[in-house]
Amino acid sequence: MSFATVTLDLLESFLQNGLVFILTLLGAIPLGLVITFGSMSKFKPLQYLVKTYVWIIRGTPLMLQLFVVMYVPGLVFDMPMQSRLTAVMIAFIINYSAYFSEIYRGGIESIPKGQYEAGQVLGMTKSQIFFKVVLFQVIKRIVPPMGNEIITLVKDTSLARVIAYAEIIKAAERYTAMGYIWPLFYTGVFFLVFVGALTLLFGWIERKLDYYKG
Repeated sequence: MSFATVTLDLLESFLQNGLVFILTLLGAIPLGLVITFGSMSKFKPLQYLVKTYVWIIRGTPLMLQLFVVMYVPGLVFDMPMQSRLTAVMIAFIINYSAYFSEIYRGGIESIPKGQYEAGQVLGMTKSQIFFKVVLFQVIKRIVPPMGNEIITLVKDTSLARVIAYAEIIKAAERYTAMGYIWPLFYTGVFFLVFVGALTLLFGWIERKLDYYKG
């Protein structure tokens, strides 16, 4: 079994991890913001409902959520999930949107109320205060925790294998069955390179935002 052959095979499989990663971010980042507004709503029934949802999602394993999304529709409602990728994306987006929502909420609530009041004194509307005064301070404060969650997401994509989604570790297990153990450990290189690139990216973003001492 040549090194080049294994590398190309694993790289092809790692593209599936990358697909899960990108689609999760595209779905979870905006959904997390919507959930944040719900958890901060002054309408108490909505606030309690959203907070309960976040508590359940954050308090249960992503692996369990993958099983629920993949198998419960077929077993309970006789509507089996037709696509493993769809099941993976539903579970990942639901899971990460809950975590992102708490990061957003923490960032928004960390801004002193005096800044809102100062904006009102200057005659600014609520939207003007948010976009011109608050937004960039929130972004600066949430970049580190968001970066950590996004890096965690890279590694969590490997959990998709529990419902037989063809990601890199599942591909490496084929070689293990053939008596080759090293491809399984070799998968770590792909994750390390991806995480290293993201670490550099978030470090660059943080440096760019250093000018703003909000």
